[in-house]
Amino acid sequence: MNRLKDATSPYLLQHADNPVDWFAWGEEAFEEARRRDVPLLISVGYSACHWCHVMAHESFEDEATARLMNELFVNVKVDREERPDVDAVYMAATQAMTGQGGWPMTVFATPDGHPFYTGTYFPRPHFQQLLRGVAQAWREDRSGVVTQGSKVVDALGDRSALPSGPLPDERLLGHAVRNLAESFDERRGGFGGAPKFPPSMVLEFLLRHAAATGGDGMTMVDKTMEAMARGGVYDQLGGGFARYSVDAGWVVPHFEKMLYDNALLLRVYAHWWRSTGSPLARRVALETADWLLREMRTPEGGFASALDADSAGPDGGHGEGLFYVWTPDRLREVLGAEDGAWASALFAVTAAGTFEHGTSVLQLLTDPDDPARFDRVRTALRAAREQRPRPGRDDKVVAAWNGLAIAALAEAGTLFQRPDLIEAARGAAELLADLHVTARGPARLLRTSRDGRAGANAGVLEDYANVAEGCLTLYGITGEIRWFHMAEDLLETVLIHFPDGSGGFFDVPDDGERLFQRPQDPTDNASPSGQFAAAGALLSYAALTGSARHRDAAEAALGAVSVLAGKFARFAGWGLAIAQAALYGPAEVAIVGPPGDPATEALHRAAVLAATPGLVIARGDGSADVPLLEGRGMIGGEPAAYVCRRFTCRAPVTSPADLRAELAR
Repeated sequence: MNRLKDATSPYLLQHADNPVDWFAWGEEAFEEARRRDVPLLISVGYSACHWCHVMAHESFEDEATARLMNELFVNVKVDREERPDVDAVYMAATQAMTGQGGWPMTVFATPDGHPFYTGTYFPRPHFQQLLRGVAQAWREDRSGVVTQGSKVVDALGDRSALPSGPLPDERLLGHAVRNLAESFDERRGGFGGAPKFPPSMVLEFLLRHAAATGGDGMTMVDKTMEAMARGGVYDQLGGGFARYSVDAGWVVPHFEKMLYDNALLLRVYAHWWRSTGSPLARRVALETADWLLREMRTPEGGFASALDADSAGPDGGHGEGLFYVWTPDRLREVLGAEDGAWASALFAVTAAGTFEHGTSVLQLLTDPDDPARFDRVRTALRAAREQRPRPGRDDKVVAAWNGLAIAALAEAGTLFQRPDLIEAARGAAELLADLHVTARGPARLLRTSRDGRAGANAGVLEDYANVAEGCLTLYGITGEIRWFHMAEDLLETVLIHFPDGSGGFFDVPDDGERLFQRPQDPTDNASPSGQFAAAGALLSYAALTGSARHRDAAEAALGAVSVLAGKFARFAGWGLAIAQAALYGPAEVAIVGPPGDPATEALHRAAVLAATPGLVIARGDGSADVPLLEGRGMIGGEPAAYVCRRFTCRAPVTSPADLRAELAR
């Protein structure tokens, strides 16, 4: 039976025609397992996952394997991006039972959902043997299997939450910088060894810390951001970053491209340009923004989740990275002998290759000596690459990741004077407001949509927090009050339904679906943790309104940073960045004047250009219902800017130069 045909997840739809009798996650699967008295086989993955595709081809598309699965188990397919809560609890079990985790994740569970055997990718012969072995254990040692599941659940339930501490002070943030320096790769940039992930949140913290302290940590920022931008992890032809580098030198990426990575990296490259004026930072930020609009924007105005790592090759087979790699011969074929040789040297494409089968990933280790020739060559190579089969696109819209994109595009649009980027941010926010928000005051949010149709899965903490962050940023850029109120509604839900009672937040609401464990993880992963993202949005809202309730909640949530900063700073980059803003104030700027007036826009741009940790902006005519604007008017008929901290404001200024001076004080 094809139960996945109506899914909004492209990953589930990829499995809709498997001979496996898949269920989507839900009570129907649990009831069927109880009725048949068989275990659940829960398979968790996502559409851009290379090894998920391998296991699907080897096992889930194989008739013999499917017969075993259907006969012995109730099979449940889960998209980890749609259900991060389900993924989180079973990943915790997998890591506890095996010492490692990854995707595809394979979980055998009782009909109540209690895991008793877990793993990741299994080759088909091993997988078939495992299916028979687990089924035999279920038949012959039921009590042992059930007891094992209960022990796992009890052990996970007994895990204490990460202890909290006070709001980090400057001493502790300085200690975090030194902890980061201990794992910094001075030769190749980044932190630790292979594989290397773009540390966007850590870089944001280091930029903010440098702005507050006068430069401490900027060497790590400059080295890492240049190395990533020049390496193969960055798409030198089309813009945008791959998920990570499999080596320590940023040469060979894992080729999937994720929305969350690129939204975060767009924002931090724009901030790097703001701090340094680096032409490389500007180019990479704008190319990444253009890639988002060109390749990730959906017809409804949102942004798709990911591009696959795999694509079809010239022989009809599929493989990782085939869309992106080159050989010297192929460069000469497209460009001619002279330009082909020049491009091979410039992009480090060698006969031996840097990837597989003599192919190379393009790098740009030095700037070209002939910019016009570079532009011509890149244009020709892009056009030739477009003739290749493209990687698949997971076009579901995830609320949290769109919130990150909204914030990044809105800021980049103002920094680089690109109104189209602001318009794209507005379009994504409108889609979320119209389709994902299902109730107001406090708001309720759905996590995903696809083709203009909302999914059924409730939003988790990162959805509420990142969308609120995006809306507050968009309000500060446009002055459109609806985005302020949307953030206000979302944060009210965070404060009502997500607190853990100890200053932190659970990742799922108190009235959500009950799993065997209520997930909670304050540490950053590929994107900001829900707890630190919530702290950031709450802090910004408090700065705009003077709300002690929101400020207190933000500071309490940042207590976990104090525990992580000394030894595990790499896993608290966003929390450290928010803590730096909290220590700095953050600065609050009220811009009062008619929108579109050149003087108003000049003041606004001066505020956005200030590299001030966590700065928030309110803009309007003084009559809007944002408390920071209350009672603030123009001066002598001229637009004015008020610089405040904790709602204590200095004298208003009317020139960009004076505003810059006030913000630099």
